[in-house]
Amino acid sequence: MALAVVVVALLVAFLTPLAVYLAGRSTRTKPPPRRNLPPGSLGLPLVGQSLSLLRAMRRNTAERWLQDRIDRYGPVSKLSLFGAPTVLLAGPAANKAVFLSEALAPKQPRSLAAIIGRRNMLELVGDDHRRVRGALAQFLRPEMLRRYVGRIDGEVRRHLAGRWAGRRTVAVLPLMKLLTLDVIATLLFGLARGAVRERLAAAFADMLEGLWAVPLDLPFTAFRRSLRASARARRLLAATVREKKANLEQGESSPSDDLISYLVSLRDGDGGGGRPLLTEEEIIDNSIVCLTAGHDTSAILLTFMVRHLADDPAILAAMHEEIARSKRDGEALTWEDVARMKLTWRVAQETLRMVPPVFGSFRRALEDVELDGGYVIPKGWQVFWAPCVTHMDPAIYHDPDKFDPSRFDAQAAAAAAPPYSFVAFGGGPRICPGMELARVETLVTMHYLVRHFRWRLCCGGEENTFVRDPLPSPANGLPVELDHIAPLRCDEFNS
Repeated sequence: MALAVVVVALLVAFLTPLAVYLAGRSTRTKPPPRRNLPPGSLGLPLVGQSLSLLRAMRRNTAERWLQDRIDRYGPVSKLSLFGAPTVLLAGPAANKAVFLSEALAPKQPRSLAAIIGRRNMLELVGDDHRRVRGALAQFLRPEMLRRYVGRIDGEVRRHLAGRWAGRRTVAVLPLMKLLTLDVIATLLFGLARGAVRERLAAAFADMLEGLWAVPLDLPFTAFRRSLRASARARRLLAATVREKKANLEQGESSPSDDLISYLVSLRDGDGGGGRPLLTEEEIIDNSIVCLTAGHDTSAILLTFMVRHLADDPAILAAMHEEIARSKRDGEALTWEDVARMKLTWRVAQETLRMVPPVFGSFRRALEDVELDGGYVIPKGWQVFWAPCVTHMDPAIYHDPDKFDPSRFDAQAAAAAAPPYSFVAFGGGPRICPGMELARVETLVTMHYLVRHFRWRLCCGGEENTFVRDPLPSPANGLPVELDHIAPLRCDEFNS
């Protein structure tokens, strides 16, 4: 692969503001004349420590790169990443500061905002963020999701019957991405199987290719292709929004049918008779956010659970015993069934601790921010945080390289880990609103995988690894050999 292609691929792993620099808005990296900046060095102008971090990402040693820096400078240090002065924050106290400070706003690359839309909740701040995020969180709260377990159950069984049953080998990650897309299309968008769903899936696949690309809107670039794919997806979703609105007005549907119907139904004011709470643009933009965020992250979690369980027969046997106590085959799982799968969820949490889907992200300082200890993040600087630093801290998680789901037993976790130690879903006002949906989707899928299959990794040794490009991706999509231990009722779930 040419050097330029490698660099572009790695830049995306950090939601880099390099796009701003390339667009002619480069940021000076000389520090302001302050005495209370964190320790560290900004390095060479524009380059800073970027190339060093990129090499570590490509070699899958970025966690070590971060830890070496923390060992040298402490949990707060300054550096320069992708043309901008940056403060690296690490540890539970730093996580709390990042998540709770309204002066530290999310910083996304221009490519993401242009493709997803500028009224998405990742871009919004203040009252607009609270309004939009609150609307999404209301639909995704447990009280609402309990009625949708049956739909998720049906999608999972249909998927496994059609794409796993009868196969000798499968590549796990591509299949998990297909599954999570089907769940989102059904539950969030209310799209039946057919042409519209297929066109949306095709547009989304093309959109992802340039989502984190350098934002050069030129012919034959990934960014141009992604913009066009985004426009196709937005047209499909706009038509869906109008259809949902008409069905609600004619009494042919309910706000609880799906996320879009719910968002369309919301009105400003206590009486419910005011203007729409969200604009059509906000509904579309945030539907695309849900599609983008929920598609890859859940698929990655499920893939790495499969990857670990292939080498851990003791935990797999314990999971099978837990799952065997649930409903007999042929009956859909209920909310109560899912709630009893405590070991399976601890396995998921431990997987997220060791391989968080998102390596890290940036914030931007809207004003000078003073940290505990007296250090100041100057206005306009960016902040970088990475969950792996906390997740692999031996002072918090004993023997952190060991896969030990028991550390997430409720009592053990409360006694051992301080707040903001497990941050796979973020925290504070911007904690992932889809966390509960991810939990239900993961537990239902693992229930049927463990009940009906056993698997072995096709690759071993150095081949059984993964890189972040930009999200963690195992070699060849994680091919596994399957053994079928219980039949799936394929005829019941064929579309």
